[in-house]
Amino acid sequence: MAQALRDETPRIVEVNARDVQRAQEDGTSAALVDRLTLDASRISAIADALDDVADLPDPVGDVIRGYTLPNGLDVRQVRVPLGVVGIIYEARPNVTVDAAGLCLKSGNAALLRGSSSAHATNEVLVDVMRRALDEVGLPADAVQLVPGTSHESVKHLMTARGSVDVLIPRGGEGLIRSVVEGSTVPVIETGVGNCHVYVDASADVDKAVRILLNAKAQRTSVCNAAETFLVHRDIADSFLPTAMAALREAGVTVHGDLAMQAYAERAGTAFAPVTDEDWAAEYYSLDIAAGVVDSLDDALAHIRRWSSGHTEAIVTDSQSAARAFIAGVDAAAVMVNASTRFTDGGEFGFGAEIGISTQKLHARGPMGLTELTTTTYVVTGDGHIRT
Repeated sequence: MAQALRDETPRIVEVNARDVQRAQEDGTSAALVDRLTLDASRISAIADALDDVADLPDPVGDVIRGYTLPNGLDVRQVRVPLGVVGIIYEARPNVTVDAAGLCLKSGNAALLRGSSSAHATNEVLVDVMRRALDEVGLPADAVQLVPGTSHESVKHLMTARGSVDVLIPRGGEGLIRSVVEGSTVPVIETGVGNCHVYVDASADVDKAVRILLNAKAQRTSVCNAAETFLVHRDIADSFLPTAMAALREAGVTVHGDLAMQAYAERAGTAFAPVTDEDWAAEYYSLDIAAGVVDSLDDALAHIRRWSSGHTEAIVTDSQSAARAFIAGVDAAAVMVNASTRFTDGGEFGFGAEIGISTQKLHARGPMGLTELTTTTYVVTGDGHIRT
């Protein structure tokens, strides 16, 4: 499939350009337009990710544990596919390919329902993949696009219990809540990314500035971008002048508390007073909420209140502070002296991801091949009966 995508790049780009134009004419936000857009380099990256997935070990058939009981029965817990995996997602056509590749590699069928804004792009991507499957003798129906662009088609998928084994929503808070609350099919909940960067009193200033700038501004339209940073009061005077200048150069607007305002004004950084809506926001833009805290405990209290459970980061040279932060946050991923942008299936060595789960059952964090399997127990005897 990867080579087929490369070969069909001009057609995919042409079709996608029409989706992008319609989205822009409809007033779609710049962040969502960015997620929707495919060019030759992005298609090449998607194809490379497919190659990476293909090279990974197949998890199906792996024996998680095995033992022999005193009565001679042999017990093995073995990985098996989930079955038919439905994916409901917004304007990210790369998900169409990532999800299909991961489902196929893990022995599942992929039932894809993207947003209407990317429908034409998704149609051409699925067509390319289905023809590639047919050419190598695999069933083309292992990858299917749910027909229609209305909410009724989504509702039908959400209530197809018995035909669909699991649903995975990817998108904003509204989409995820709608699927979780309205589905009769079991759901693996992926979450929004209100991610925090906490700069501890012992942090290296240059390291902290690099991490903050990367976490916020490297790409804003993704769920692992930082939306809030907190700074220990003891390092504020040395960290914030440099950080504010860097954020100004990157075009970031700081939504800060009173302690932040003076630093922002001196650096000429765009500033607005922070509100509860800002603390809760997943901006998808060059905006960030910010506050000065008196202690690590205060930072943890703030994060516990506002976090979406996606990714939290600490910058520190103190091992005890790092350990306390790891123990104190409740998130799918915790970064120590690293950008939140690393919470990603490709960066974790999974080849790609089908989503980042923020729930606690079945899977948590970036979901790769292993997370698209369940297990069965194989028990082998020799005429054993229970007495």
